[in-house]
Amino acid sequence: MKSEDTPFEGGPMDGRVLPVLLGITGHPPKTYRIPVPAPDGGPPTVLVYRRVPRGNSTLTGLTARWKYLYDPTGRAGSERRWPWSRRAPRPDATPQGKPDDADG
Repeated sequence: MKSEDTPFEGGPMDGRVLPVLLGITGHPPKTYRIPVPAPDGGPPTVLVYRRVPRGNSTLTGLTARWKYLYDPTGRAGSERRWPWSRRAPRPDATPQGKPDDADG
């Protein structure tokens, strides 16, 4: 597998450079998740970094290299949305068309 030294900016990994595996196209993944174990043995915290262009090539104008920026929200916002897929349910919402248990 081929890897590339990729810099991280922002968050706890600021200033570090890690080797990141490249995909079939020669690009690193769009999101990079780093699980950090909790000190008390609870569920791990996941740091999310998003891939952004580091700069453009002077000859072709194409993106030559990538870097990762810290995403404090940690949401998976860049996923594909197909027209026929359902929206994600809201956490505290009652499903549409079904009454609450309190209604009887």
